[in-house]
Amino acid sequence: MASEKELIWIARDLSKCSGCRKCEIACSLFHEKRIWPEASRVRVFMLVPGVEFPHFCAQCEDYPCVQACPVNALSVSKETGAVLVDFNACTGCGKCIEACPGRIPHMHPVENKVLICDLCGGDPQCVKVCQEGLWNVLLVVPRGNYSYKLYARTPEEIARDLVAKIFGEGGEQYI
Repeated sequence: MASEKELIWIARDLSKCSGCRKCEIACSLFHEKRIWPEASRVRVFMLVPGVEFPHFCAQCEDYPCVQACPVNALSVSKETGAVLVDFNACTGCGKCIEACPGRIPHMHPVENKVLICDLCGGDPQCVKVCQEGLWNVLLVVPRGNYSYKLYARTPEEIARDLVAKIFGEGGEQYI
């Protein structure tokens, strides 16, 4: 999907999410070679019944997670702009999780290593399955000069905004 010089980003229209969780399945199949949503780099949250959404790395322009890693286990791909995790170097200290404004990185369910979306090397499997299903929640777009950190929010913050968007003002009281 991405050329050698084209940095990409996954645009998201979270209000279209059906909660099918196929993005989690596609991600875990790609990375873990089996269906294992707990080890997926994208996680689907449902904090309010009927309001589900994928939560994954926003690739902040200043990469606070990369800067916070005390052992340099995180880097940024020159081909895609994604955060890459060196599993051999990662100590599972969690500093990257603390540094992330959305608390998006999470620990592998078995190994004491952090999981972060790596854009599947430029061919995000979550986007493919979302597009195949015609949900169009996720879409690969060229990375521009935007503040991607605005998308790095906690699941609670996202759910609050989605509830207000879907059910109207005042609905966020249910979070």
